[in-house]
Amino acid sequence: MNSYRILLADDHNLFREGLAGILNAQPDLTVVGQAVDGLEAYALALELRPDLIIMDIKMPLCDGLEAARLIHTEWSEARILMLTVHDEEEKLFEAIKAGACGYLLKNCNADDFIAGVRSALRDEGPLPPKLAFRLLQEFAHSSISLPHSTLSSESGLTDREQEVLRWLAEGATDKEIAQQMGLSIHTIKTHVRNILNKLHANNRRQASLRAEREGWLKKKGE
Repeated sequence: MNSYRILLADDHNLFREGLAGILNAQPDLTVVGQAVDGLEAYALALELRPDLIIMDIKMPLCDGLEAARLIHTEWSEARILMLTVHDEEEKLFEAIKAGACGYLLKNCNADDFIAGVRSALRDEGPLPPKLAFRLLQEFAHSSISLPHSTLSSESGLTDREQEVLRWLAEGATDKEIAQQMGLSIHTIKTHVRNILNKLHANNRRQASLRAEREGWLKKKGE
């Protein structure tokens, strides 16, 4: 029997530990890590490389949607199953675009939860029926785009990282970039760290100069 390694991310300790108990009671499922916010989930995902990441959408510091984007920036094969309290269509579309392989409501029972987990592990994409129908409708009308390759230039930077880099080149601070992009400052710091690593730069100025020299920066509106 295959054994699957699972990472849990939810800021409510009692709920997260309850999920861990349900999962660990299965003979082939093991919780190998638990995170209390999106940034910790991002770090543990890259460290542990679990078979499945089960992550709440609403978390402090960095929410589940942004954490999913960060994880897929570094590890495109990651399986991420999103949890949420409400069946909000907009959140579903954002989760899919962020790279989630499925979406479960927190009010489901234990049997449905385990069935959803196993479905995600089989790459079957569990979705609540109502939202699955809406997703198919939206896809049929081409009003949303499905996940695509995260590499947008020879630099290896994602679209989001290019946007952050453009602000860096204009001299914006992390706080200013966070305000402009509607992200947390912790998420911006993570993007900046990834940019420096990918461009082999020692500081922000070096990264900006190299990007400008190589023509990797997208102009606004492109």
